[in-house]
Amino acid sequence: MKSTGIVRKVDELGRIVLPIELRRTMDIAEKDALEIYVEGENIILRKYQAACVFCGSVKNLVSYKGRNVCADCVATLQDKL
Repeated sequence: MKSTGIVRKVDELGRIVLPIELRRTMDIAEKDALEIYVEGENIILRKYQAACVFCGSVKNLVSYKGRNVCADCVATLQDKL
C-alpha cells in the first residue's frame, strides 16, 4: 500500500473529504459509488464497478432480478437448460 501523505479528520457525522487531486488521479467524480472493504485494521475504498455475479466480468452486463450477469454466462445458462 502506498502512502499519499494526506491526512484528513473525520467530522461529527463520520465523513471525510477526499482531496480533488486524489479524486482526479483515481477518476472519482461526484455521485460515484465507492465500495468499502476492511482488511485487518485497514479501511479500503474502491470505486464501485458492477460485475457479473458468476464470473466477475464487467463487460456486456445484463441486469436480471437486481443481479448483473454477463452475456457469456447468460449463454452458458441457456445451454444448460
